[in-house]
Amino acid sequence: MKSLGKWLSGLAMALAATGASANFSDNEVRIGLITDLTSVYKDVGYYADVAAEMAVEDFGGKVLGKKVRFYVRDHKLNTELALKHAKELDEQYNVDAFLEMVGTNVAIPLQRYAKENEILALHTGTASSLLTGAECSPYGVHWTYDTYALAGGSAGALAKQGVKTWYFITVDYAFGKVLQAEAEAVIKASGGKVLGTSTHAFKATDFSSQLLEARRSGADVIALANAGHDTVLTVRQAYELGLLDGSQKIVSLLFTENLPQLVGMHASEGVTFASAYHWSRDDETRAWHERFYQRSGASSTMYSVGVYSAVLHYLKAIEAAGTDDPKAVIAKMRELPVNDVLARNGRVREDGRMVHDMLLLRVKSPTQVQTKHDYYEIVDVIPGDEAFRPLEAGGCPYIQN
Repeated sequence: MKSLGKWLSGLAMALAATGASANFSDNEVRIGLITDLTSVYKDVGYYADVAAEMAVEDFGGKVLGKKVRFYVRDHKLNTELALKHAKELDEQYNVDAFLEMVGTNVAIPLQRYAKENEILALHTGTASSLLTGAECSPYGVHWTYDTYALAGGSAGALAKQGVKTWYFITVDYAFGKVLQAEAEAVIKASGGKVLGTSTHAFKATDFSSQLLEARRSGADVIALANAGHDTVLTVRQAYELGLLDGSQKIVSLLFTENLPQLVGMHASEGVTFASAYHWSRDDETRAWHERFYQRSGASSTMYSVGVYSAVLHYLKAIEAAGTDDPKAVIAKMRELPVNDVLARNGRVREDGRMVHDMLLLRVKSPTQVQTKHDYYEIVDVIPGDEAFRPLEAGGCPYIQN
């Protein structure tokens, strides 16, 4: 009888183990990290894999005993190539989630593909708030920041400081137009006024005419509704034309966090921007920054810490759900609070927006710099509910329906 009891006990344990394995596709967690490693947003994609691996290590190396595997792909900011990668990762490797996906022209098609194929889409580098608006998905999460938080957050915080008039220099495609529109909405609601707009082509090289128009407008703020190398060149040329003399504020609505390294502290001094993260905010962020720097040789940014935070929360949700099934996992992602190096008491809303505090930062004077990567000062902390668009204003179809 003892032998029979021992056999039955062993059978029960084996069946339980088989059941547990059945809760995981391929008996492991697979994440497709699709990002830009060679085009204009390569600063976002560089070292995303390092941040993701740090999240896995900090979680304990595995989730419920299952290995976590990453597949890294460079989409080169090309929509067709990004979709080719998505299809390969889905059909050949059966990934459970897509991660990062910087670039609106890439993120929206990948969000649609993920929705159609019931794959989680964890957006960390893309800015467009369309991902939680008209293009929202029950399988999508928009993690680090968005156009509304960057533009509206900056505009709202500066309005409190007495800024009234704005002039926009805007990249001429959907991303720039959305960025400007969301800033304008907050500016007007705060009693401010937009004095004019100059547009430029994507990947332009000469911004002098736009900058001189902005100077002639006399606006309190010259707002840059562009990103990546476009922002770098705009700031550099603003300095060369004498626009950083303090008579007007230069506000970047999507700042390139290594810009002081690219153009120099003198050429970027005083540029103001909103960010989800600053490495010197407190002891926790400083410690994480040092670890990341030792691993990558690069300064931590909201892009790298956003990848870390999203992966860490995803693993916590899998553990809580007991499975990597996308419906169960995203339900847990919405249920669990987000507390880590990026967000304090953050939360994932029904539309997929992760709401957390944002920071208003300003590039320091070179004489204020005390340590390596000490480029910015925190001007203000913007509460999450003020920084991000209200749920009811987003127009997310699956929530409305």
